[in-house]
Amino acid sequence: MLRSPTLVAAIALAVVLPTTPAHAGSPPGIDIDRGETHQSIDGFGYSIAFQRSSLVHNLSERKREEVLDLLLDSRTGAAPSILRLGIGSSASTEYDKMLSIQPTDPGGPTAPPTYRWDGWDGGQVWYTKEARKRGIDRFYADAWSAPGYMKDNGDENNGGSLCGVPGVSCAGGDWREAYARYLVQYTRFYRQEGIRIDELGFTNEPDWTAPYASMRFTPAQAADFVKVLGPVARAAGVKVACCDSFGWQQSAAYAQAIESDPQARRYLDLFTGHGYASPADRQLPTTAPTWMSEWAPSSVTDGWNEAWDSGRGTDGLAVAERIHDTLALADSSAFVFWLGSSRGATAALVQVDDANDSYRVSSRLYAFAAYSRFVRPGAVRIGVDSTREGLKVSAYRNADGTEVVQIINTTDTAVTTSVDLRRPTAYRTDSTHNLEKSPGTVTGGGPHPTVTLAPRSLTTLVGDRPGRG
Repeated sequence: MLRSPTLVAAIALAVVLPTTPAHAGSPPGIDIDRGETHQSIDGFGYSIAFQRSSLVHNLSERKREEVLDLLLDSRTGAAPSILRLGIGSSASTEYDKMLSIQPTDPGGPTAPPTYRWDGWDGGQVWYTKEARKRGIDRFYADAWSAPGYMKDNGDENNGGSLCGVPGVSCAGGDWREAYARYLVQYTRFYRQEGIRIDELGFTNEPDWTAPYASMRFTPAQAADFVKVLGPVARAAGVKVACCDSFGWQQSAAYAQAIESDPQARRYLDLFTGHGYASPADRQLPTTAPTWMSEWAPSSVTDGWNEAWDSGRGTDGLAVAERIHDTLALADSSAFVFWLGSSRGATAALVQVDDANDSYRVSSRLYAFAAYSRFVRPGAVRIGVDSTREGLKVSAYRNADGTEVVQIINTTDTAVTTSVDLRRPTAYRTDSTHNLEKSPGTVTGGGPHPTVTLAPRSLTTLVGDRPGRG
């Protein structure tokens, strides 16, 4: 889950010009091309799987509310619009496991199912209800593995394959249909809790064997199972997602397998990939919308790191750059971080020490929130050109007409330029500012005000709605 890929130092849409300050009447240094449109934005989110949401629940009431506001509030917190849930495959309720809704074999794939529901689901039911109170209503449920009795290795852990997919035969029979019904039943249990699961995934990193819950699918096997799950999910009103590959580039093989099979492509609603083995920095060969559905920097060497810019991969600045690349280079419609909260030496947004009723906040949360608070679901990424070296710039138009420009200054010096944005409000995120309003950042009036970007910072500019006086 927390593995360390090489970060790509890509400068999107940048043109190198002389570094003289911008002057009134000169062409804008950051020029928005409003007629150029790219992907629509579904949102930003994180995972609450493996009982991580229960850590927040374990805090005292006051601390719990504080952490919920940090992780869920749209005005002062991380402002996610997507939560990723884990579908369990374990017979155990111990921490870091996800309990199956059918922990024991019912007697074979054609036997009547013996589903069980505890209404808690490792804290995920409680957390999603808290999220809905705060206006979050998009939930993506994903399985790391089928229960062990459905697999050729008899174990939810250590890879193995689903019995019945091409090339995998088991003495117990073909479990594909039963697994499809199992996944859809999980969404029905949530529906009885008043929660709609929007997207349903059947695999997590199918190209990587983990010692925890994991299951292998080749691209051809994944395409085969999409055709099994698709009709069952569609009848239940749930969209099918695939394939959450270990790396973004590695996802291409899964995309090609599904695109080349008309029936599989018919049933695929969302294509997903992770950013570990390779970062999300290029478009994938699929006609389906794409999400970068899991990534976090490695905390193995860094430990818990709250810094914005210490030169580590877990810095807030490094996470901001990864979000930029995912949106501006890979055309992803969503950026889903790994964990919102976790214990110990973690790269989660918030560290929770439930045993001592305390928590700590990383600068990663503010890097995430700079995008998620202001680039809302239904936005579209629009064209932008930057005339300054060392800036990573992307621009968005929200459904209400507001325009947002995100600027990462990767240099060690302040940069003064101009921006093609009407009366923007500036928010600054760096080593001394946590997504705070920054009145002195923008000066001058007219169509191309001047903007001064602090060294090693993320500046979020939010322009007036068109037509406002």
